[in-house]
Amino acid sequence: MEIRPNAQQALPPVVKNILIINGIFFVATEFAASALPFNIVEQFALFYVESPFFRPWQFVTHMFMHGGFSHIFFNMFALWMFGSIIEQRFGAKRFLIFYFICGLGAAACHMAVQGYLYHSTGNIGILQTPTVGASGAVYGLLFAFGYLWPNAVLHLYFAIPVKAKYVVIGLAAIGLFSGISNNPGDNVAHFAHLGGMLAGFLAFKAWNIRYNAG
Repeated sequence: MEIRPNAQQALPPVVKNILIINGIFFVATEFAASALPFNIVEQFALFYVESPFFRPWQFVTHMFMHGGFSHIFFNMFALWMFGSIIEQRFGAKRFLIFYFICGLGAAACHMAVQGYLYHSTGNIGILQTPTVGASGAVYGLLFAFGYLWPNAVLHLYFAIPVKAKYVVIGLAAIGLFSGISNNPGDNVAHFAHLGGMLAGFLAFKAWNIRYNAG
């Protein structure tokens, strides 16, 4: 996915620091985990609240953990691409608040779905399955971009031009369909993605940020 903004801007501070923190967590997880005096996944990934591995700080720390290079690359690419423009629009403080609102909203939505599945099926594997990634917060940024600049042209696979509003609608539809399908081989937290978008929408409503129809 490619966006071509009107002008290139310097990397803003909040996006820059989020990128750095994600990088540190990734290096620690992939290359230094055995040297740490604790299990980094058990401590910082997000586990369901009834799991013996759950810790309250995981609601935040899981946003900086990733499950492999491709996972962190695409999330950080989207953070840089969309987050930089949104931070320039919002300013550092509001952008940081918005980012965490989306990430926490994604986690809450994912927890609700996990709770429903656990109590309806009794699948104890849910208690042992960690959730990692900035995807929920990133989906909130995608929503924000599509809301603020709906007719900006994104280039899917660097080739196919699509307006931002249709990309956001398409991603939401795919996420909802995939989440409802509940494919056993699918390890993507689709409802977390939708939760990030919903949290972003509610934040915009609370801040009275209006949809840009132009």
